[in-house]
Amino acid sequence: MTTFPVVFESSGTLLAGRVHRRTDDLLERQPGVLVTGSWLTVKEQMADLYAAELAARGYTAITFDFAGFGESGGEPRQFELPSRKIADIAAAARFASSLSFVRPGGLGYVGVCASAQYALAAIAYGAPIASFGSVAGWFHDTESVAPFYGGIDGVRMRLDRAQAALARFRDDGVVMTVPAYEPGNDRAGMFFEMDYYANPSRGALPSWRNEMAEASWLPWLTFDAKSTADVVAAPTLFVHSDGCVFPSHIEELRSRLRGPVSAVWGEGSQTDFYDQSDQVAFAVEALDAHFSSTLPSS
Repeated sequence: MTTFPVVFESSGTLLAGRVHRRTDDLLERQPGVLVTGSWLTVKEQMADLYAAELAARGYTAITFDFAGFGESGGEPRQFELPSRKIADIAAAARFASSLSFVRPGGLGYVGVCASAQYALAAIAYGAPIASFGSVAGWFHDTESVAPFYGGIDGVRMRLDRAQAALARFRDDGVVMTVPAYEPGNDRAGMFFEMDYYANPSRGALPSWRNEMAEASWLPWLTFDAKSTADVVAAPTLFVHSDGCVFPSHIEELRSRLRGPVSAVWGEGSQTDFYDQSDQVAFAVEALDAHFSSTLPSS
């Protein structure tokens, strides 16, 4: 396996990426696939894992840190801003399509968890992505996400906190942060027990910064992931299970997307699909079959 860093620009910000290939021959053109992970994460978590598995199957898989996260530039830091991430996905797709070792004619995209909803929007807005795969895709709107935060009252409380944090940033440039993950802390982005983010052998890696800009609640809790579904025509695969979030949303999206859509239903919880061997192998097998039939073969 060969990996090497790349950099590209998104809206004037330099983003840091990593190329994964099973060959060091830069003259060998391979089908290209971009891979991103869940909210508040960095490329070294679920994205690099899936990229390595796809690279082993003959793809040039490219991961990157969104603006404000990891090794990428961008201010404010740790700000979960859907519009910025959607723009980054489009920039990454344009960059990957320009690489001479990526097979021309179409690029694939794998979105794990929350980045799947951003990728869907990016495709709707014209990002050059020819084929899309969602793994344990998180597609929410305010009504569906509210129960995670104690209902609409919990949403309002967090929106109030976010407005105060945004006012502080506007007044003196201070980014008010809270933990991205801390069980029992209702100010944290994720406040229920999740071994993935607690375990150093899983997602609690040195490269991951356990912080969230508190202003993130404003765009996160009001984002509508399903609003663009009716204009997406790219061939799409959903890898999901009844143990993943919003299985009914997958069925709704399947009925609304304009292009060919398929779904494979596995076993396991949401975070099992982040890094557990059985779920990852199940997902990669399905992704390989999907991209083999929807990306250029020569």
